[in-house]
Amino acid sequence: MLKQFFILCSGADRDVLEGCSEGEQTKYVGIGATVFFTAVMAFLASAYALFTVFDSLYPALIFGFVWSLLIFNLDRFIVSTIKKRDRLMDEFLQATPRIILAIIIAIVISKPLEIKIFEKEINTVLLKEKNEMELANKKQVGNYFKSDLDKNKAEIASLKADILTKEKEVNALYSTYITEAEGTTGTKKLGKGPVYKEKREKHDASLKELAALKTTNEAKIAEKEKTGKQLQADLDKKVSQTQPIIEGFDGLMARINALNKLPWLPSFFIMLLFLAIETSPIIAKLLAPKGEFDFKQEEAETAMKATLAQNKYQRELLVKTSAEMHDRVYADIAGDKNLYDLQRKKATELLELQAHNFVEKQKATF
Repeated sequence: MLKQFFILCSGADRDVLEGCSEGEQTKYVGIGATVFFTAVMAFLASAYALFTVFDSLYPALIFGFVWSLLIFNLDRFIVSTIKKRDRLMDEFLQATPRIILAIIIAIVISKPLEIKIFEKEINTVLLKEKNEMELANKKQVGNYFKSDLDKNKAEIASLKADILTKEKEVNALYSTYITEAEGTTGTKKLGKGPVYKEKREKHDASLKELAALKTTNEAKIAEKEKTGKQLQADLDKKVSQTQPIIEGFDGLMARINALNKLPWLPSFFIMLLFLAIETSPIIAKLLAPKGEFDFKQEEAETAMKATLAQNKYQRELLVKTSAEMHDRVYADIAGDKNLYDLQRKKATELLELQAHNFVEKQKATF
């Protein structure tokens, strides 16, 4: 049962192969097994690749199964269409496009499996890239809000600076009237004279202005700080909204790019392995001498070509003979006087009818 299944996978003519030796059948069983297991590897590779795309098991399995059937059909077609020729160069020219197609299939199959094999290393590369993207994203979002935040901070600092300036002015006036009372500066008279009262009034007026300025500016500062907190909250919200996008940066293309950043030699050897598996049936057919199956297949094809050539010649001869017979029949009919008189009479009647119709049309125009 398994033997017949692998022979079916090889694409060989089972009716012809049944009459061949056991060794010849074993050769095609091996070719069919290679085709089948290549399709199995294609299923695993495509299912994993599609799982990274859909993040769902069932669509990945369904599409992976369809892809494996496609690869199986292509491999079976490639192997079954290679025929042994008398010259090696003819066989090579025949196999060249099939080898190119096999190379393409091998690369397509190997790439998802390389991604799975080097998954840990790829995750390391992706983590590094995600961290860089996260930092770049924060910087970009921060630059977007930077002007508003800087403006808000500058306005708060300006309001606080106004209060400090006024406080310094009040403290200076306080020092002036105190030293006046002590007699150390100003008039240098000890006691609270008219000059002291004047300086005290300036201080008290400035103190009231400071209190009013503090009330006004502190209210503005509180409003500005509230605005600054809102801007910071918007910035954090923007960063958190873009974070899932960065976290989801692990799709198929991202993993392929990450794989390309790893050392190329291990990946190259894995691709060579699949290339050898994919092209092995073709190479085996090219290198193997003509076997019993090839001779029987060639004999069947030669017999078919001979039959077709014979049938074509018979049809052409039949057409030629039939044409000659018709020529002789119509030549004999052309010499018959009765037929000639009948044909002449009918032609005369037809010409008369045409003449009458022409006259009637001419009359209708007047």
